[in-house]
Amino acid sequence: MHLYLFIFLSFFTNIDSPNSKQYIKNYYENGTLKSEGWITNNYKTDYWYFYDKNANIKKEGHFVNGSAENWWIFYEIGSPYKSKIQFKNNKKNGFALCYKNNELIRAEKYKNNLKTGSWTSLLAFKLDNPDVSF
Repeated sequence: MHLYLFIFLSFFTNIDSPNSKQYIKNYYENGTLKSEGWITNNYKTDYWYFYDKNANIKKEGHFVNGSAENWWIFYEIGSPYKSKIQFKNNKKNGFALCYKNNELIRAEKYKNNLKTGSWTSLLAFKLDNPDVSF
């Protein structure tokens, strides 16, 4: 009997535990989806999507314990431009690649949000960064 009671209590006490991973959606006042993604321990985690008030995607990317990490994609609404930017601890850290109509047109390099390099020529970028694939 005690084993069944333990299993029953364990199951129901973990449902709303702050440690449980949940997929959540946030909405603007007009009812349009604002953001969606995973949350664990009250922090954003894994992949998230963010939208404008007209339901157009603005950005998407990874969180680790509430901090932007890895590659993020930023969209310029109504524009052929798109950027991919590397983050670490909520700061630009790595490359920022700007695309127009899916063609790389500019690249920059950052360390702790400070720009350390810039290229407007794809050839120059590839020569300076032979190990980077995009």
